[in-house]
Order: sequence, then structure tokens, then C-alpha cells
Amino acid sequence: MAAAERRGRAGRVVVAVVMGLVLGAGGVGCGGEDGEGDGVRRARAADLPFSHPGVLVSKKQLDRVRAHVAAREEPWFKAFQQMRASKYAANDYTAKPYAVVACPPDLRPGRGCVEEREDALAAYTHALLYNITGDRAHAAKTVQIMDAWSRVLTRHTEANAGLQTAWAATSWARAAEAVRYTYDGWTDGELLRFERMLRNAYLPQVRDGSADFNGNWDLVMADATIGMAVFLDDHEAFERAVRHFRTRVPAYFYLKSDGELPVSPEGSDITTGAQLRTYWFGQKTFADGLSQETCRNFKHAGYSLAATAHIAETAWHQGVDLYDETKDRLRAALEFHSRYQLGAAAPGWLCGGEVRRDMGPDTEVALNHLRGRLGLDLPQTQRLTSQQRPEGTDDLFVAWETLTHAENA
Repeated sequence: MAAAERRGRAGRVVVAVVMGLVLGAGGVGCGGEDGEGDGVRRARAADLPFSHPGVLVSKKQLDRVRAHVAAREEPWFKAFQQMRASKYAANDYTAKPYAVVACPPDLRPGRGCVEEREDALAAYTHALLYNITGDRAHAAKTVQIMDAWSRVLTRHTEANAGLQTAWAATSWARAAEAVRYTYDGWTDGELLRFERMLRNAYLPQVRDGSADFNGNWDLVMADATIGMAVFLDDHEAFERAVRHFRTRVPAYFYLKSDGELPVSPEGSDITTGAQLRTYWFGQKTFADGLSQETCRNFKHAGYSLAATAHIAETAWHQGVDLYDETKDRLRAALEFHSRYQLGAAAPGWLCGGEVRRDMGPDTEVALNHLRGRLGLDLPQTQRLTSQQRPEGTDDLFVAWETLTHAENA
């Protein structure tokens, strides 16, 4: 598809999505069955086009960010300066691709792990810079980085391959989506090569999730899957990610309505009370908002929160309201962790009275929806987010979300 045709298609897709929802062709609350007739509710009609750009950040959001930065309004202008001053925004940034990325779970040195994550974040950073400043050199840099990897990468190996693949794929999909429909310099050959890389070296590694690992693994895999699905116009992969969200999010954030014990992750062998308590890092008392990894550390709980919000946000841009299905659970988890991250003393029943307050820049996307779109009160999360702004990057898969999502419904 020629670049001009790709740009024109973006506008037609938005119209098609609106018409599809009006005509009841899928989307929010669709009660139809999948193509195999097994009773699984589809998130959206299989023939309903995706809205582009629509991976985490929409065209309207990008337009608002550009206007905020041009007017030097806060917190967006400070967040923009933070991004522009980062190593990922360097004009001479040079990709360091590997044919095989090997990421062991222990102290053995990896090959290409840091380089892949950083290059994907750099591609996304330059894609945002292009959309905000209009400087085509940034779009060209995004394409250059992505093409460097798509020319050589073949696979991911070692035990951390799934997590590594997911981290990188989330940023690749966001970067590619942000330039594909706004920039005419990405040649068809380069685009096809990049699509082939995602389909062969990334999507198979993450689309089935990982029920026997911790929540942050499972959810970032779904985050990567839904992002690639939208970029690749892959309806089957999109449905996989949505089903993953619906069956796994309840297993990683507790509500009292779940019962005495947390929900068991679908597809896992973690079913008994003893197994669940071990899985929840020894926690025996469960309260609204507790995460499966709270007693490990807040950093990993934060990864799960960020990935959950990313999935729901991308689905939202595609007319599927996953937020509605999980807003109470997500709100409780955000408020629970924000309260203790802000310094509240941990009671004895919580992780033996000791918690690791190392939560990262993981709150903006969910806060924007729950407070900004729905008008819900999240005082602890709002206070923590305000203190952390501008929320930058965790150097893994979260990047520049004060810039893209702060009060940006």
C-alpha cells in the first residue's frame, strides 16, 4: 500500500468504526459469538476496521499534546522537555540490532536485551517528537531504527524470552502506529519487512500469555499482543488479547467480591488455597486492591497496573470498553498502592508489615480514564501522580505518559 493511500485510509477507518458501532456491528457490549460458534463473546466485529493511530495514543490525543506543548502549558511542556532531553531523543541515536536476542533469567549476561528495549523506546520517542514538532527527521529516525532491527532479528531465546519480547513489542507497535498514518517517508518495502518481523519474531512469543508466571509477565504480553494486533490489522490477535484481559486481570488484582481467596489464573495449575497464597508471595489476608505481586514489591505490581491500563486504553480507541469491566478493580488497586507508596505505614497483615515502595511511572493512563473520563475520585492516586510528574520512562515499556495522557481524555 502506498504511503499516500495509508494516510488517506486513516480517515476512512475512523468513519467506518463510528458507522460500525452505530449499526451494531460489534464494539461495546457486543454479544455475538466467534466464528467457530463456541459461544465466546467477540469484542468487536471481525470485519470492522481498526482506528488508526490507535495503539495507546489516538490521533486526537496527539493533536491535544501538540497544542499543549506549543502553548507551553503544564504539565505537558515540562514532560516534553524531559522527553526531548533523554538519551532516546538524540538526533544521532544509532540502533544496535541483534539477530538473536538471548535473555537468561539469572546472572548470565544476555545478548541484545537492553539494546532491543532501548532501541524500541527510542523509536517511540522519535515518533512522538515527530507528531509534536512536525520535524520529519524524527519520523525518519523512527523508521531507521525499526528497519535496522527488522533486517536482522530472527528470534528471542532463553527463559526470559517471553517477557523481553513483550517489553520491546509494546514500544515497537506504538512507534510504528504513530508514524504509519502521519508520515509518507516509510517505504512499502520497509513497512512490509517490519510487519514480517512482528509477525514472526514477536507475536507468536506473546499471544498465548503465560499463566504460570507472575501477573506482570502475563499482562505485558497481552499489552504487546493488542498493540501489534491493531498495527497489523489482525482481528484474531486482538480477540486473543481481549480474552486474555478479561480472564487474567481478575486473577491479579483482588476484590472482596472474589471470595475468601483470589481468582485462580485461567489455564494455570494454581488452584488450591495453599498454592494461591504461595503465588501471592505468602500473603494470607486479602483486601480490595491488593495485587498478586504487592508482597514481592510495588515495582512489579506497578508493571501490572500499567499494562492493564495500556490494554484497556488501546481497546478504548477501538470502540471496546474494557475499562468498564474492570474499573472498580483497577481503581481499588491504584488507590491501595498509591496510599502505601506515599508513605502510609503497612499494617502487620500486609506483607508482614513491610512493603517495598518502588512503584514506577505507572499511573497516568488509568488515572486519565477513571478520573478524567469517568469523574471518579482517586485522591491517593491523584496525589502520587502529581508528585511524580512528569512521569518519564521505566526504560522497559512505560514511556512519557504524563506527556501523552495527563488530563488528555
